[in-house]
Formats: sequence, structure tokens, C-alpha cells
Amino acid sequence: MKKFTLAIHGGAGTILQTDMTPQLEASYQKGLQLALDKGFEVLELGGSAVEAVNAAVIILEDDILFNAGRGSVFTKKGQQEMDAAIMDGSNLAAGAIAGVRNIRNPVQLATEIMLHSDHVFLAGADAIDFALRQGIKMEADDYFFSQFRYDQWKQMRDTDNSALDHGNQAVESLMKGKKFGTVGAVACDRQGNVAAATSTGGMTNKKFGRIGDTPIIGSGNYANNKTCAISCTGHGEIFIKAVAAYDVSAIMEYKGLNLQEAMDLVVNRKLVEMGGEGGMIGVDALGNHSMPFNSAGMYRGARSSDGTNQVLIYRN
Repeated sequence: MKKFTLAIHGGAGTILQTDMTPQLEASYQKGLQLALDKGFEVLELGGSAVEAVNAAVIILEDDILFNAGRGSVFTKKGQQEMDAAIMDGSNLAAGAIAGVRNIRNPVQLATEIMLHSDHVFLAGADAIDFALRQGIKMEADDYFFSQFRYDQWKQMRDTDNSALDHGNQAVESLMKGKKFGTVGAVACDRQGNVAAATSTGGMTNKKFGRIGDTPIIGSGNYANNKTCAISCTGHGEIFIKAVAAYDVSAIMEYKGLNLQEAMDLVVNRKLVEMGGEGGMIGVDALGNHSMPFNSAGMYRGARSSDGTNQVLIYRN
């Protein structure tokens, strides 16, 4: 039997144990473990990698602690605008959305685009029209409200600043440093097929319809059975310029490096040289996984049929 594996992340950045209460840390660990368990259960029952990453990301989108779905941050207009992407490594099919509102689980809409449209990437109001046609679950604005996110935004709404989830001096009193608020999952199923899914609420107080790397196939999300499945979290503009997710795949394909070597090269050398902070999770078609990051911490976890089951937050 081939090894099957699921890995997840809930964002990276300046995540320090000294800034975390025991209760908050336990809540993050519980949320990550639940997402791992739901996604891994799909693999155990013989489900596909695509189904597994969907199941895991939906749990993270429903958890108000994470900047995706229900926990999405406020834009300059005081709204939530969400992005997501998914890719099937068995056939390179992909679906993505950007700037959508009121979608309970953006990853499900991205999946519908991949499976039931002739397109890869939809945005804004027209993406909502497609969601309604496909019966995607919608929620009122109140569903996406959280006091913590509102307090973040309130400190910034009268400025021209924006922040990546918890970020910079404007929200330092809420949580020190920076956190790149994205969630994602990668999986290798029993058949050796891989898939990746990524979802985000973007930047607090963002303007101009800003879109980061999350929904851009090859930058924040990529999957190819020949190489790997990757989901990124970090400073989106840099990850876009680096085409970070695809770069891992290309290094594996053209240089012959293994998954961990390729991911370490991208995260700890190439992105660092460009000033890019964050991390990524990845699996290959043999069920190997890696979760490197160049920031102080990254919410992350992995489960595998070899007995691996870990949930981690800090560097050590």
C-alpha cells in the first residue's frame, strides 16, 4: 500500500510563544488537529487528494481564528473579500476565485470552477453569480464578523496602511509582529495523486481590490503528480514575483532535487534573497511531506499513514 499523507497550514509570520496565551495556543492546536483529522479521514476511506484538501480547508475556513472564510479580515470598506485556489495534480485541473464576498467556503467555489466550468479563474460579482448557479452556500455579513478582526481594522481604517492579518505597529497591541493569514492543505492519496488548496481573507484594510498570491496558480498554489503539491503562506507580492509554488515543482523536475531540498531552496534562499517572509507546505507522490518557513513561526500540521501526526506552531 502506498503511503498517503495530508499536511495543512494556518498562516506564518512572527508567531511567538511569549505573545500567546495558553488558551489561545490550545485553540489554535485544536483547530489545526480537527482540520488534519477531517482531511486524513477522507484519505483513510480511499477518497481522493482533492477531496481531502477540500475537507481540511473547509474546517479552517469555518474556524474564526484563521484569516479565511468566517475569520476573514476587514478591507478598507469594512467588508470581507476572499480568495482561494485548488489544483489537482493528476490532470493539472485548477480552479480559483478572487475578491468574492459572502461565500461561506471559498475553497468549495474554487472547486466548482475547476470541476464544472470551462475556466480556471473567476473574480468578483460574476464569480458570485456562478456560485449561486452551482448552489454554493452563502452567508450574511454578520457571519463573517469577529470582534478581534474588527478591532484590528478599527485601528487602521483611518490610515492608508494595510496589514497582513496581524501586522505592523498599527495592530501591535493586539498581537506583536506579523502574521501572514492564509490557510491551506496538500495531500497525497492512496493512488499517488496529489492536490493542493489555499484560501485567504487577504490583508486588513486593503485597498484597490488587492489580490495576493493565494488564488494565483503557480504562485500560492500548485500541484503536479510528476513533482509535488504546494500551498504557500507569506508576503503575497513577493511570492507572486517568485512564482514560488511552481518554482518548487520546476526545481524538482529540472534539477532532480527531492521535495525537501527544493522547498528549502525556495523558502530559505530564493525568497529570502527577494525579501520574502513566510513558508509553505508540500507533499510528493510518494507521500513525503515538508513544511519549511523562514519566519518565526507557522501554524502547521501533518498526518500520514506511517503513523505521523503532528501539530506545530513555533520554530522549535
